[in-house]
Amino acid sequence: MPTNVTPEYKKAEEAYRAAREPGDRLACLKDMLRTIPKHKGTEHLQSDIKTRIKQLSEELAGPKKGGRRSGPTHVVRPDGAAQLALIGPPNAGKSSLHVRLTGSHSDVGPYPCSTRLPVPGMLPCEDVQFQLVDLPPVSADFMEPWLVNTLQHADGVLLVIDVADPECLEQVPAVLGRLAEKKIHLRSAWPGLGDAPGAGEADDPFRLDLPTVLIANKCDLDPDPDEVRVLEELLGLRFPALTVSAEAGDGLEAIGPFLFDALRVVRVYTKSPGRKADTDKPFTVRRGDTVHDVARLVHEDIARGLRFARIWGTGVFDGQQVGPDHLVADGDLVELHV
Repeated sequence: MPTNVTPEYKKAEEAYRAAREPGDRLACLKDMLRTIPKHKGTEHLQSDIKTRIKQLSEELAGPKKGGRRSGPTHVVRPDGAAQLALIGPPNAGKSSLHVRLTGSHSDVGPYPCSTRLPVPGMLPCEDVQFQLVDLPPVSADFMEPWLVNTLQHADGVLLVIDVADPECLEQVPAVLGRLAEKKIHLRSAWPGLGDAPGAGEADDPFRLDLPTVLIANKCDLDPDPDEVRVLEELLGLRFPALTVSAEAGDGLEAIGPFLFDALRVVRVYTKSPGRKADTDKPFTVRRGDTVHDVARLVHEDIARGLRFARIWGTGVFDGQQVGPDHLVADGDLVELHV
């Protein structure tokens, strides 16, 4: 970012980084364009902002009525405890894995590029669900141009490879390179694994660093347990790795618990004063979030009017009164008072 920008622009950029909804991101982009100083030093950034405004506007508009159609939207609204994107080279078995994990209707075929559009599905893990989005393959020759906007809402990436295919030694660097061209960088550090995040370019508002787990698929075809470790050493990668077989079902049970721990998911149950607790479907936040963060998920009006909460759970006595800034723990039961 140029050093001579205004505080108003900096505020708009910070809001863009924090925004999750496509409409909010578009509004922030427009604020960034309105407030950025117009001089030669910002010409490249101005052009980048304008391009992203155009792309996101088209995504939000959806198909046009009559005349030439703009095609389907590629922005997948986040759902569940977190949104994870399935990325990989052609014929790695992404769609087969997605179908096996979520019961989705992804197109599965013995030919490359059977997936043309993002396909969301839900992976259950105990009493929460993770949203897995199956995406078209990425190769040295082609990557869908809309993939950049789709990935803006992801909390992480499942990098799926065919561990039995010798060509993955060329395919994986190609995937990483094509993504890096669009300022999307796959990182090994996950918030819940104790790794320090990789050094990013904080001055670039459009750089996207996504925590990544390597999913070594088709292990039934190459059962050597050291194959993945050797592969990562050859590629110079340090991603956490899970060895699975979408066809045989081997190793699939480890994916949900890995995501739960790696993303520091916290389940919070709620109850209304004088009523029984709702234990069917918890609200999900992250470790370090507060009672106020839970209230925002329940309803914005409740969050604005929140005075205190009573809580049952870790580190408190039953029904203890706490303030909005109290940190919640996994399994806490919260009664909100406005």
